[in-house]
Amino acid sequence: MADKNPFPGENNTGHVWDDNIRELRNPIPRWWMIGFWISLAWWVAYGILYPMIPMGESWSKGVLGWSMVGEYQEGLEQVEKVRAKYEEQIAGLSAEEILADEGLTAYTVASSRVLFGDYCAACHGSGGQGGDIFPVLADDDWLYGGSVATIQQTITNGRRGMMIGHGSMLSEQEIATLASLVADWDGASEEARTLYQSKGCFGCHGADGKGIQALGSANLTDAVWRFSDLDPVASATYTITHGVNDPNQPKTREAVMPAFNERLSENEIKKLAVYVYKLGGGQ
Repeated sequence: MADKNPFPGENNTGHVWDDNIRELRNPIPRWWMIGFWISLAWWVAYGILYPMIPMGESWSKGVLGWSMVGEYQEGLEQVEKVRAKYEEQIAGLSAEEILADEGLTAYTVASSRVLFGDYCAACHGSGGQGGDIFPVLADDDWLYGGSVATIQQTITNGRRGMMIGHGSMLSEQEIATLASLVADWDGASEEARTLYQSKGCFGCHGADGKGIQALGSANLTDAVWRFSDLDPVASATYTITHGVNDPNQPKTREAVMPAFNERLSENEIKKLAVYVYKLGGGQ
């Protein structure tokens, strides 16, 4: 190919494409070589100063002794030093007393976001909006009460309410009548209200249908649905038939809030209680 080089005397390799595109033998620019050698020197220096080279199950530590874990721990110590004075105050106060201090409340809410994200958001949503089978924490509808003390108790010990399934005790028509009452309390027929009383539903949900917080029974008169609001009648029918946490009903609803007293410290639970209370639904 070099014998047929159409550019004789030019410093090229003899490789020509499309008549005039060729590979030249020009030396690499001096500035590029200087940059190359500087970068090579920097690579060697970095390997001496910092951890870099794998060595079996370990690695070279570097003469500076720096590590990402060490830098993280130093930063964490700085953060904990700033937070220490607030954490010490929280340890000596109740959740109610924390809420009475505006500055301490602001710190507690800000410092509990990660806690809520780690332990609560998977079920209740990042903003407490709840899910298909998990309660909303940002409204004012509470089965057991929305005081900060009650919320703290719930987080500590968990909750496991129970409603027995009535599928074998009530006829399909009776269940349908009661479901219509639950779906539209104010517009329900007198027949539905009479059936509610005669079947003893008031024993758990109260004569006015507003629920009994000591029992954790649902308020049947509002438009808040624990399991589904797409079809209130169908949802109520299913719950009346199969119950909630009924061990004798294979198709029962499952609604369990786990206890966190063995996973979180007393301070962490207290802070989470304040955080949930301040989501907007505490009362």
